[in-house]
Amino acid sequence: MRQHGRVAGHQRSRQAELGRAPGARTLPEAGARTLPEAGARTLPEAGARTLPEAGARTVLFLAADTGGGHRRAAEAVTEALMARYPGQFRPVLCDPLAGPAAARPLRWLARRYGPVVRSAPWAWGAAYYLTSSRPVMAVLWRTVFALADRPVARAVAASRPAVVVSCHPLTGRAAARAAQRIPVVTLVTDLVSVHPSWRYQGSSQVAVPTAQAGTRVAAARGAVACTVTGLPTAVGGPPGPLQAGERARLRRGLGVAEGDFLVLLTGGAEGCGRLGRRARAIVRDRDDVHVVVICGRNERLRRRLSALRSGRGRLTVLGFVTNVADWLRCADVVVTKAGPGIIAEAACCATPMLLTSHLPGQERGNAEWVTRAGAGRSARGIRSMLRALGELAADPGALALLRAGSRALARPAAAAQVADLIAAQTAAQPAPQPAPQPAPQVADASWTGRCQLTSAVPR
Repeated sequence: MRQHGRVAGHQRSRQAELGRAPGARTLPEAGARTLPEAGARTLPEAGARTLPEAGARTVLFLAADTGGGHRRAAEAVTEALMARYPGQFRPVLCDPLAGPAAARPLRWLARRYGPVVRSAPWAWGAAYYLTSSRPVMAVLWRTVFALADRPVARAVAASRPAVVVSCHPLTGRAAARAAQRIPVVTLVTDLVSVHPSWRYQGSSQVAVPTAQAGTRVAAARGAVACTVTGLPTAVGGPPGPLQAGERARLRRGLGVAEGDFLVLLTGGAEGCGRLGRRARAIVRDRDDVHVVVICGRNERLRRRLSALRSGRGRLTVLGFVTNVADWLRCADVVVTKAGPGIIAEAACCATPMLLTSHLPGQERGNAEWVTRAGAGRSARGIRSMLRALGELAADPGALALLRAGSRALARPAAAAQVADLIAAQTAAQPAPQPAPQPAPQVADASWTGRCQLTSAVPR
């Protein structure tokens, strides 16, 4: 096979950054000690005691790498803030669940997320539904989840934010408790089904991706204002499919022949959804397609698929990539689980979707939402997936209809809308004053593990 098991090594990364469009700047990994690229805008870890830029308001983002969508949404909103309000805001990141300041029980739980959703999604579903009641959540908020209060409170005290933005269901309550008079914006990243942990008192503004999610959040006590914004993504460029010439150039740059029927397989940041079985089935069944598999953090899967040799089909295996949007724009169809992030990104790229699975709980309802909009099809089993791929490859008209439906779901202005909501929360506030600083400047290594506050400088 002509290096059909080709691995794009330069696109693999062991950093906990998430697939996004080229040019988007990333949230630095907690504990990382790498210097940012020249001119890059980064979200620093909370806890470093440095002087903010004169007149710039600090925005504290709370997120965690349980999956990819939370950090990716924070990155997208940061990009929008910097583009729409240059020099006016300084974003800071705190990961109170898995970061250096997180309590050991929370770090242990956060690190179990990836292995569980890859190997035993039923266990994740059981935990989701077990905690989907207010009495159970009330107990958890007073016990294990209360461990997030301290790192969030320390981040608020250290960064003195004008606004706190909670991008994770388990950080919002801690934000409301620590912020006191500081506005809290909740950014819900579940598309349709919303867990009770998203619903808590003390949030000034709630941004939701869909009307269905908004209905569930607004019905809860304490949701002051709920705005349907769409799910923020870092997909760059205009929404919709590329022109034929642009698509051909992009394909050449990625090493894909212009005339190939390109099938993109992805299972979110954790590389779940039985990607290996599906990739092997497509390679065995069809020799007229180019298969690209993005394995995310699933290094074991990447190694296994990289070793695959076959005289039929073409296969490209990737780990973590930073150009998911490029692959989506080049793909004829994306085969994926019904994760909110990949659905939102595929819609912005007008990519037809074949949804093969979903995580029990928060992804329930996503596939139906996509299929009702005519943006994709549900294909749960291997045979169903192969049959759908054969039909779409042979019917350009059907593919065009799905592409149009996908484009209709797109909310490319979602990040900008959330950025405007954040800015509106600071409209009545005076410009922040720098906190007293020790000399010399020393970070508490036991709290942050790293100290890197980088001013956001427009390129």
